[in-house]
Amino acid sequence: MFYKEDTICAIATAMIDAGIGIIRVSGEKSIDIVSKLYIDAKGDFSLNNYQSHTINYGFIVDENKNKIDEVMVSVMKAPRTYTREDVVEINTHGGRIIMETIINLLISNGCRLAEPGEFTKRAFLNGRIDLTRAEAVMDLISAQNAFAMKNSELQLDGALFKRIDSLRKEILYEMAFIESAIDDPENYDLTGYDERLSEKNHDWISKLDSLINSSEEGIIRKDGIKTVIIGKPNAGKSSLLNKLAGEEKAIVTEIEGTTRDIIEETIRLGDFVLRVMDTAGIRDTEDKVEKIGVERAVKYAQNADLILYIIDSTDKTVSEDKRIKDIINKKHVIVLLNKNDMSDSISILEKDIHNIYGFEIPVIKTSMVEETGIEELKRIITYMFFNGSITPKEEVYVTNLRQKEALINAYDSLKKVEASINAMMSEDFYSIDLMNAYAFLGEIIGQEVDEDLVEEIFSKFCMGK
Repeated sequence: MFYKEDTICAIATAMIDAGIGIIRVSGEKSIDIVSKLYIDAKGDFSLNNYQSHTINYGFIVDENKNKIDEVMVSVMKAPRTYTREDVVEINTHGGRIIMETIINLLISNGCRLAEPGEFTKRAFLNGRIDLTRAEAVMDLISAQNAFAMKNSELQLDGALFKRIDSLRKEILYEMAFIESAIDDPENYDLTGYDERLSEKNHDWISKLDSLINSSEEGIIRKDGIKTVIIGKPNAGKSSLLNKLAGEEKAIVTEIEGTTRDIIEETIRLGDFVLRVMDTAGIRDTEDKVEKIGVERAVKYAQNADLILYIIDSTDKTVSEDKRIKDIINKKHVIVLLNKNDMSDSISILEKDIHNIYGFEIPVIKTSMVEETGIEELKRIITYMFFNGSITPKEEVYVTNLRQKEALINAYDSLKKVEASINAMMSEDFYSIDLMNAYAFLGEIIGQEVDEDLVEEIFSKFCMGK
């Protein structure tokens, strides 16, 4: 795989004015390059004589030996570093001008500005971490809740890698046994092998099925529940968004059709996150702009994890809207009967909803004015997506779509092995699909992955990591 051996540098902390800023340098010449810019309290310019994993007081100077800033410099020598290369970290004051000045000095003395995620990519390419751990680094940085943080820590500790690696080793053993038996039938007996492989294959399929099933909940717990609020104009959609967000995010008026575009907001409810989209009221309209808003509302609702269908309970009756019925069909849907404080027909409306849309749809009586129904909404969402418990099981979850796709492909390959065994086909047929399963699992941990995919994965990382 293509690998750049030059020395890289980047600002590892946020580009804001702060008390401390960290500049990271990695590569074969990192210590030599920083030595040209560093002087300690005694006037010594060399970092090479410093012991590894020490932090040292001194100054960064320019080409004319003028002091730029007072710093602490960490020296970490290969291979016991994040990248398995020589690494130097300069702890400077966090002013933007100071950090940019030091970066420019490093570049003029032989460094190259690092690409996004390049330090972690080097850790992967140098064999310090596998791909699941590398992706967990970014997940940990972007964690929005306690679950995402804990699951990332489990993956960093190798929980997912160990499970995938164990499966690959077992599959590899069976592949090797089949090849040996075909090449040397006198010393390898295949009598009864179909039954033994079938039992092992069933166990592998079960383990993959468990990981795949964990992914839907895991991805939702990590990234949040894609939630779309739909309903007719003036039903209270924007008011609901504002109540959930705890502030005025959307304009609320008595005029129908106020909301014409999608308003998005990330909202934390306890230990889970809703990625909420308030949409235009769904109705027939001649207004060109509003019509576009309605079309977008339908489109976003069709791709949602959860639909909050809000109804104005002062309407007395609920007439079937075919577009809404088509949207909520086979979706996670919660109906909110709003303006409960103004209506005396709630029980009739609730019965009408069940008759039109089905008895499985939960209905909550709400009032945005009196702020009722929000706790009930939280409880129902918890049961819908997390089996009634916000606290996740103490196990690793797959929270990555790339990993999930590879797991599904490996699962499908093993199901083909199962079909071949049931059809009493020859053992060499098993090897083809076993090899495919082995390769797909390798994609997860980075053993079977091409350069383009590596570049794509690490390009999503932040600069300096």
